[in-house]
Amino acid sequence: MASMTATSGMWMTEDCKRSFLEMKWKKVHRYIVYKIEEKSRKVAVDKVGAAGESYDDLAASLPQDDCRYAVFDFDYVTVDNCRKSKIFFITWSPEASRIREKMMYATSKSGLRRVLDGVHFELQATDPTEMGFDKIKDRAK
Repeated sequence: MASMTATSGMWMTEDCKRSFLEMKWKKVHRYIVYKIEEKSRKVAVDKVGAAGESYDDLAASLPQDDCRYAVFDFDYVTVDNCRKSKIFFITWSPEASRIREKMMYATSKSGLRRVLDGVHFELQATDPTEMGFDKIKDRAK
């Protein structure tokens, strides 16, 4: 089953939202990578990182020549010793990806973001330095 986003005409598989809710509420995933299947025009889950995986695992799973969306659940402890969690939405659009693909991801982003309710921060990156773990930590504070 798939649902359509209003702005882009892009379809999303039900797995997209279900996986996100499992990450957000059940904490069974550390991250989720989404891709657009060009032929079917659907946003689908590409990879799911287990709860024990790290941000480095997410960064390593992103292709060097293809665009992707990703959500990352960042857990941290505040100076008051409180455990907190922030969800990041990352748009990965490397320089080596095709122009058509970059356009498709740019126009479909808002529809996916609306479905993924509960994202705290958004990051856009064209190379790994733009989405380093230090950037995640700085934004969460």
